[in-house]
Amino acid sequence: MAAAPLRPCRASGRFLPLLRGGARSRGASPWAAGPGRVAQRRYKKDVLPEPGAAAPAVSVTEIRRYLRAQGIPFQDGYSCLHAPSLFGPELPPAAGPPFTLFIDKTTGSFLCTATLAEGGWQDLQAAVELRHRGVPAPGPEEGEREEEEEAEARRAREDARRIWERALPLGELLDEEETRVTKAAFGITPLADSTLKRFGVRYLRAAKALVFPWFAPRDAALRGLKLLVAEQQGDAVSYTEETLPRFDAYRNLFGLPLIGRRDTEVVLTGRELDALALHQATGVPCLALPRGATILPPALLPYLEQFRRVTLWLGDDLRSWEAAKLFARKLNPKRCSLVQPGDLQPRPLEALNRGLNLTKILRAALPAGHKAIVSFRQLREEVFGELANSEQVAGVKWARFPELNKLLKGHRRGELTVFTGPTGSGKTTFISEYALDLCTQGVCTLWGSFEINNIRLAKIMLTQFATRRLEDQLELYDEWADRFEDLPLYFMTFHGQQNIKTVLDTMQHAVYMYDITHVVVDNLQFMMGHEQLSADRLAAQDFIVGAFRKFATDNTCHITLVIHPRKEDDEKELQTASIFGSAKASQEADNVLILQDRKLTTGPGKRYLQVSKNRFDGDVGVFPLEFSKASLTFSSYGKNKAKLKKVKEEKGPSPKKGPNGGVGGSGKP
Repeated sequence: MAAAPLRPCRASGRFLPLLRGGARSRGASPWAAGPGRVAQRRYKKDVLPEPGAAAPAVSVTEIRRYLRAQGIPFQDGYSCLHAPSLFGPELPPAAGPPFTLFIDKTTGSFLCTATLAEGGWQDLQAAVELRHRGVPAPGPEEGEREEEEEAEARRAREDARRIWERALPLGELLDEEETRVTKAAFGITPLADSTLKRFGVRYLRAAKALVFPWFAPRDAALRGLKLLVAEQQGDAVSYTEETLPRFDAYRNLFGLPLIGRRDTEVVLTGRELDALALHQATGVPCLALPRGATILPPALLPYLEQFRRVTLWLGDDLRSWEAAKLFARKLNPKRCSLVQPGDLQPRPLEALNRGLNLTKILRAALPAGHKAIVSFRQLREEVFGELANSEQVAGVKWARFPELNKLLKGHRRGELTVFTGPTGSGKTTFISEYALDLCTQGVCTLWGSFEINNIRLAKIMLTQFATRRLEDQLELYDEWADRFEDLPLYFMTFHGQQNIKTVLDTMQHAVYMYDITHVVVDNLQFMMGHEQLSADRLAAQDFIVGAFRKFATDNTCHITLVIHPRKEDDEKELQTASIFGSAKASQEADNVLILQDRKLTTGPGKRYLQVSKNRFDGDVGVFPLEFSKASLTFSSYGKNKAKLKKVKEEKGPSPKKGPNGGVGGSGKP
């Protein structure tokens, strides 16, 4: 393999050239971090549990019982229990040690905000045992971080510091005209220089990017950066973000060092510019989530415990609205309010540009907690929002499968999709591209591949992502792997037959930890051998399908379930009734997709996708697929678009044309 270019923290190549060559600034920033100290200490890597391991979550009752038995005082918080730290010097009882140890009520994981030590529930128990023996618990400097990981973290902080020193406050640019043009490009003309200076925002002239700093909560040292590039597309502005280090290496809340100890209210926004606009207009403490409406990492919950009221104003679309409702579950709905998107309630920066009253919008925020029974009057605005935003209600659109958008209209949360196809037709290959398409658009995805191992699956998805054979271009591997690694994509470590309860527990853990909104299970047959009802395979399958249906509804999460078809004549096309088992799978499913393979009768490569059930609006249809062996893709990505066709039954009359003479039938499921 050819020598890889400079890869300090595996950041993308957009800003790395700025770090090569050139003298460093002599005067180090007062915010700069010392390169020799590790910011966080992890006892265990943040991965999903191994097969056969205990359930990842521990009940809050067990946590309370254990703390009482060990004589550890604690207080009940919104999403965490608060206790004195076990990782600093032991203080005399009269000193009243601060409650800086936060224990997550859902998972039992902990974070000490005084020392930044963190770990799982078993790690905390081990620290308690060491404390009882008179052995001080290891601090963050004594962590078990691998040498490579530690060196990479060090390089990431160094690169962040170098970019930070080269960037300038907007008020210190060469002339007022450059400042005016820069502000106009980012749509931040109303933002005062004092607001930008207060939050530490700078401008990197070489990359034409705004630089948002991530300061450590404990000592205000620079731990990372987010760089934002604005590109004008017609009347709209699109933003491209880059971070140093990567999101999964260090998480932070933009604006956290500005929060005072006595602040009891805060507004969470989806973008840093929105936090700036909101704070300037209202004076309310504001924080920006590191990945916007994509994920709220549980590691950040301890820093939000001090607030009696949390208002979520994440964006101006329905995806942000759905994310706000999910985040409120983690934060405790009783203290959360949500700003519902609307024409008169856009995102904060746009509201400031339009001269709207942001204080009035905040006061109109809706409470996140609802009673068990509500009236239409309480739902009236949400119903109107769905009617006014029908395209957004239809779900996330596929970029690689535009024909699928014409039938299913989009990928929606809370639904169950059943996918089937003949053996050897490429079900796993197709569904991996189907899921990858959504994942590249910010849909947090969890893969449960029980039939093929994760290494092979990741290789397939990486090839599809790069749309090329990387075996022949190994010098490009790091570049594409870096981009692939930034996707919100996770894999369950199971392989072979698994118990449905273990799988559901792992899915529940992933939904809480990573805000998963799409779970792919490949396939159902690998969970049937472990059930108590295995004597009756149909009953066992019905039980599993029902469990997945309930999970999708309760967690507002889309589940794509792969099921093998029954053994039938290879020359006949599959139908909905061809799905293995009873009719429950097709009845419970919101969507049924069938990968048809006619290569036995019409020659190799003749495949097409059939939508045989669509509960959203009833449209069904079929479109051809062209498989590319080099890129392992079925889509028309980069090729001529395939034509959508109607489903033609082997027997019986042909489906009627739609009211517009279109290609999709409009029968009810």
